[in-house]
Amino acid sequence: MTNSPEPEAPVPTTPSEPDPASRPTEADRPAAVALPAEAPQGTEAAQTDEPATFDRIVESRSESRLVLAEGVWHQISPRYVWVQLLSSGIVLALVVAATLVLALAFGQVWAYIPGGIFTVIMVWTLAILPRQARAIGYRLREDDLVFRRGILWQRFVAVPYGRMQLVDITHGPLDRAFGIAQLKFVTAAAATGVTIPGLPQATADTLRDHLVEVAESRRTGL
Repeated sequence: MTNSPEPEAPVPTTPSEPDPASRPTEADRPAAVALPAEAPQGTEAAQTDEPATFDRIVESRSESRLVLAEGVWHQISPRYVWVQLLSSGIVLALVVAATLVLALAFGQVWAYIPGGIFTVIMVWTLAILPRQARAIGYRLREDDLVFRRGILWQRFVAVPYGRMQLVDITHGPLDRAFGIAQLKFVTAAAATGVTIPGLPQATADTLRDHLVEVAESRRTGL
């Protein structure tokens, strides 16, 4: 009787390491587009839960609306709405007071007509102001800045960086009290001038410096 050889136990194998030449290098990875980061807000905004900007852009429900292009759309601060409500409310209060003085003190009853029309228009404007503010946005692309605003009457403006001649930041007393500013930049064509309202002060400063730097580099390359 012959003894058959016992089968050999399988030797555990380990996965071979990939060839170093086949590993992706840094040059093969897509480069990220660097955009100016949102600057940190002040201590007052940090202590509250108030968002720095709106979370999304409101669009028209009409089928013929202008569709937003793909990409990151930046929005303005909700504090812009409060500034507009306060400033417009002061004007409305002055008009109502003047109307009552003319009608009651001086017997000018006709003052009720223009005063009433102005009051209705102002109340309607204040009612739709929050939705209008949420429709304002801008996008930084590789060669230009795109600005949009409006719901019923939409406006889209694309301003090439190389055509920018002036970048200015302005803010009134109420703007300073709420920590916001408006950024204005103009080109050789007055029709393409754009004003972005309601930006947080730090964001306006960061965006201004970024646009000036890019505009100078693009004009050098023209």
